[in-house]
Amino acid sequence: MALPESPGPGRPRKRFGQHFLNDLAVIDRIVSRLFPRPGEVLCEIGPGRGALSDRLAICENELHLVEIDRDLVPRLRERYASQTNIHIHEQDALTLALEEIHPTGRVVLVGNLPYNISTALMIRLLAQHNRIDRMVFMVQKEVAVRLTASPGGKDYGRLTVMMSRVFESEFSFDVDPQAFTPPPKVWSSVVAFKPRPAPLGPAVAEEAFSALVRQAFSQRRKTLRNTLKGICSESVILEAGLDPKARPEQVSVEGFARLAALNEKDAEAV
Repeated sequence: MALPESPGPGRPRKRFGQHFLNDLAVIDRIVSRLFPRPGEVLCEIGPGRGALSDRLAICENELHLVEIDRDLVPRLRERYASQTNIHIHEQDALTLALEEIHPTGRVVLVGNLPYNISTALMIRLLAQHNRIDRMVFMVQKEVAVRLTASPGGKDYGRLTVMMSRVFESEFSFDVDPQAFTPPPKVWSSVVAFKPRPAPLGPAVAEEAFSALVRQAFSQRRKTLRNTLKGICSESVILEAGLDPKARPEQVSVEGFARLAALNEKDAEAV
């Protein structure tokens, strides 16, 4: 069953990548997957017209709605004016600081992410993983495949490695384009994330790990020896237990962490 079309302002904007979710069955499945518990602080990214927000509001948790569209924000404020547990933030999600949402604890994140910011937002949230209890996001199916990929395939890349080091990710279900207004040209998927007790592999500075992984996948068809030339020696690659002739897509998350840690140590010794 779909929600009725909303008239007036709040039409989908291409520049925000807006496709408003309107399928009640899909909304219920997302909330069931999220399973909000009493006392948890929830944060929805990109509430749009409030279809998912309405369902979350039933839970009576403290709920923060982060919306960039200035035409939609007044509608959301009016819609939830009587509910003191709901807070509206007119803000770009890429500037979201979770300590401002919940200064003393972890936040539960959910949302139908605009396709044009989903990857950038994931990278943004990595730096705040200690403030995240769990996340359930709807993303373009292609992105979901990358997020849950295993080493060795074409879908395994920088986003996979960066997210998988810190989060356990689990594919939940696919969503038909007809669940949205307007329907996107591609399918979507819901993916759930849970922070790992500790990042995979040895301890390494986040900047050093990120820089090495970015460089490795900048030319993914090249071998590690060639794509990392100038920033990581072949001897360090071997010391990390990796084959210099291997391609980046063949290296596990732990392998990249070992390599980054050893490379960082090698650089400090020079």
